[in-house]
Order: sequence, then C-alpha cells, then structure tokens
Amino acid sequence: MMRAEVLEHSRVEAFLNFCRKHRDELDDSYLIDEELARFRLSPDHPTYIVANSSGQITAAVSLILNDYSRRGRKARFRILHAETEDVNVYQALLEAILPHAAGMDKLNLFVPAGNTAAMEALGAVRFAVERYTYVLVREEPHIPEVSLPAGYELIPFRAGTDEAVWCEVRNAGFAKLQGNETPATPAMVKQMISGADYIEGGLQILYHNGKAVGIVRGCADEYEDEPAMSIGPLAVLPEAQGRGLGRILLRAALRFAAEQSYARTVLCVNAENERAQALYIGEGFKQAEALACLAYTVSEEG
Repeated sequence: MMRAEVLEHSRVEAFLNFCRKHRDELDDSYLIDEELARFRLSPDHPTYIVANSSGQITAAVSLILNDYSRRGRKARFRILHAETEDVNVYQALLEAILPHAAGMDKLNLFVPAGNTAAMEALGAVRFAVERYTYVLVREEPHIPEVSLPAGYELIPFRAGTDEAVWCEVRNAGFAKLQGNETPATPAMVKQMISGADYIEGGLQILYHNGKAVGIVRGCADEYEDEPAMSIGPLAVLPEAQGRGLGRILLRAALRFAAEQSYARTVLCVNAENERAQALYIGEGFKQAEALACLAYTVSEEG
C-alpha cells in the first residue's frame, strides 16, 4: 500500500529542491525562492513526502496553517504534487495531511488551468473547482497620470499608526470577494510590512476629507524569473465605489513601480470580478495565466 512519510529535518533541502523542480508547472505563490527560504518544519507547516526505491522524492504535500486560515477555517496548500498520475499517490498524500486539518472546513489548492493531468488526479480524490483566478501582467512603459479630485489625498502607510485603518478598508472592500472573506488583523499587517518583499512607500491609503476610503499595496515579486512588482490588495470602501477611485489607486501603484525601476507589474483577479478585470485591462494589463482554485471539503470526512 502506498504510504506517505513525514518530512524529516534531514530531508528538508531535498523537499525544497522538489518544490523548485516543479514550481513552473504549479502555482508558485509559495514556491518562489523567498517563500522557500522562510520554510520551517513546524505544526503550522505539516509536510509529507513519497520517495522511490532510490530515496528520491517523487511526491509531496505541505499545508499552510496560520491564524488567518484558522479564523477562516480554510487552509491553503503550499504544494500537493506527484510526478506520477497515479491517483493512489495523491490519496496517500491527502490521507497523511488530513489529521492536521482538524477545525478546517476547506483546503484550497491553486492549479494552472492548463495542467489537465493534475486537475484530473485531484478531481479523483474529491477536489472540486471553486473558482478561477487570472494572473495579469503589465509591461507597457507609459504610466498614466494620477489625478486626485478635490478633497482626496493619497498618503503613504505609516507603520504603528495605520494598521487598523488599513484593515478597516481592506475588510470592508473584500467582505464579499470569494477567497478573501476572512478579515485581516493589525497583527497581519505588521507581519506584512516586516516581510522581505516589503517596499518602503509601497503601501498607500486614499483619504476623502480625512476618511480612509481606499488602499493599495505594491511589493517586490518576480514573474518568469524576472523582477516584478506585485499589486494587491487594492480595495475601496463599498460606499465609495463607482467613483473611479480604484483606477486612481491602480495608477498610483503603477507610478510607484516605475519610480522603483520595475518594468513589469503583476496582479491577480477573480474570474467573476468582471468590473475589476475591465479596469486592469483598460490600464494596460494582459491576461498571462488562468488558475483554478480547487477546494477539498474537510467536513465531508466521516
């Protein structure tokens, strides 16, 4: 019977090499070098592997458990991948990781929509498509002007002061956005600005007559092994939407990227969010990838 083994400290580097080997065919959100450098074996990152007779890793699963996932009762996989299409291997990985998912309702995994082999194997072990997400990339050198209407001002985020304000706007703006419903906390924002991808001045808050109505973040990233600035979150209070404020925030982020010498910007958008897609395409972004968000419903376990 196929069996997955818990990842031992002595094999962490081999696991990381497995992640590097396959990240181009998977969603690499948590597989880029910066993320892998932060990987540590812990109860928050349960990890299992399958090895062949020569001891080489041929399949792996790693789950990300943190305060955000526990509050939302949804956890995300760093990786769930096998070099074989044998469904039994995926089943063994899943059975090994499920005891660590106590308290979760769903486990999510993003897979490139074109990776039909992985989609079929995961479907066979009860993963179902929850939604689709598009990766959009912009490489146009022209940056539109940022024009603020009367009463509006754009202010860089102030650490130690604006964490709660940031959360208020982000949480209200994303309350109905699938996959982002769980509220962010000031502690999460503090962690975000202490990360290696943080760019000083990359977080901006839009105020209207002294009230925060919008936020946008630009952070260091890479796309196709080239430096890029990732944009997101970008959120506007529901009552302030429909005034063109999202476009102002987007252009402000694009201008900031140019000031930081980034020739490429990248962002993600849910496929059902047609309004946001139209904004991004209209501002020069092009669809580069489509990812399927697969969900495994833990509560179905008997």
